[in-house]
Amino acid sequence: MTSLAGLRVLDLSRFIAGPYCAMMLGDMGAEVVKIEPPGEGEYARRATPAVNGQSLYTFIVNRNKKSLAIDLRSDGGLKVLRGLIAQADVLVENFRPGTMEKMGLGWKEVHALNPRLVMARISGFGQDGPLAQKQCFDGVAQAMSGLMDMTGAEDGPPTMIGSFMCDYTTGMYAALGILAALNARHASGQGQLVDVSLLESAASMLMTAIPQQKLFGTTMTRVGSRDRFVAPSNTFATGDGRYVLMVGGDDNMFPRVVRAMKQPALLDDPRFVSMASRLEHRGAVEGIVAGWMLAHDADEIVARLEAEGVPCAKIATIDEVVDNPQLRHRGAIADIPFGDTSVPVQGVTIHLSATPLAIERAMPGVGEHNAEVLRQWLGLQTAQIAALQAEGAI
Repeated sequence: MTSLAGLRVLDLSRFIAGPYCAMMLGDMGAEVVKIEPPGEGEYARRATPAVNGQSLYTFIVNRNKKSLAIDLRSDGGLKVLRGLIAQADVLVENFRPGTMEKMGLGWKEVHALNPRLVMARISGFGQDGPLAQKQCFDGVAQAMSGLMDMTGAEDGPPTMIGSFMCDYTTGMYAALGILAALNARHASGQGQLVDVSLLESAASMLMTAIPQQKLFGTTMTRVGSRDRFVAPSNTFATGDGRYVLMVGGDDNMFPRVVRAMKQPALLDDPRFVSMASRLEHRGAVEGIVAGWMLAHDADEIVARLEAEGVPCAKIATIDEVVDNPQLRHRGAIADIPFGDTSVPVQGVTIHLSATPLAIERAMPGVGEHNAEVLRQWLGLQTAQIAALQAEGAI
């Protein structure tokens, strides 16, 4: 038994945010049907690198789905889509606002077609407002939200986060909104619209930057790997050419750092007696820690800090991450059979005791489940499916 068993989801989205949202629902047991153009499928399928001819970029966000290839520019294709919408519980789309309306499938139309439908609309800036029609990708959201201005070296340029953080976060917000709407449907019997955007998702991750700016006029900007609120908490180079991140700046942790460093005199230094004074003399205390770290190898540093209960970690390279025993133990890295090989991917990240999430299938081929979906959802017969294919609708 799975959490969302029996739930039908239509995924009209592409790239990352929408597909990731729909994939999460699939991991929870929903039947997710990915709608994409016949032939080469969604544009992102052509991104490299590839395995067995399939893009890894799309592979990691399209597991646990079936693929139905429909030409949405054709009358026949739109007719099929309307039929599917009438049978669905959830519709996920991330077209530019107004695209679904041009297809005659805006919120008013789909709600009239299927009053129980939950429609999730994912966009760069939301379905309304002065920037609704502006093009947006993850980097644009990072740039406009202030995330980039907060990221990078203190004396360096604004820097993108190393992953598509806004896409993934927006996908999660969309999935959370869908689950809330489905729960509300239990009481009302009615579906509703879920509207999430990359810009708002990015802004939600700005910590105290917005109130600080509005209340005090202080602009939160780049501080490298420093903790903004305590010191010493930073990333430091070690004697063997590695880096260690240490979080040791509050008044409970700093004495432990001192013990690990075997420099008890630091506790009597008036510059370092409190969290506030250490922040005021951040450069001095970090300089002392940096000198100690440069005199030792990373593994020794981590061992000494952990022995004193100081949160820390050696900065892992990706080749170390893929062999992390904790991630493997928790199923956070999973191997999916795919053709004549097995593809290691990120596993499920939510652990439920009674209705666990699972990876049941790899990314589907384009149109792989045309006949299955059309039979099960719409009751079409073989001849009807063949006619749709002959006219180019599927």
